[in-house]
Amino acid sequence: PNTGCYIHGLFLEGARWDAAVCQLAESRPKELYTEMAVIWLLPVANHKPPDTGSYLCPIYKTLARAGTLSTTGHSTNYVIAVEIPTDKPQKHWIKRGTALICALDF
Repeated sequence: PNTGCYIHGLFLEGARWDAAVCQLAESRPKELYTEMAVIWLLPVANHKPPDTGSYLCPIYKTLARAGTLSTTGHSTNYVIAVEIPTDKPQKHWIKRGTALICALDF
């Protein structure tokens, strides 16, 4: 695109992307990981995430979320967080451990 960049090839853990309503949805039974839709990252100066209507979803390189970086306290596996539309509060997805993963182990 002229502004920003597209990200594709990510996997959702703890939720799934519902393309019909364009938002996060509960995982289906026995479905551990699902493919995420293409994400368009747009640079915005001093952006504040909205209080409702989105989940600030972390992106990790692999399934291992362990290891901390002494300067920031984040996992060394952590990449960035993105806002994903949802009709549920953030704590709903946090309890499920919902995250985006760059590469699965298998």
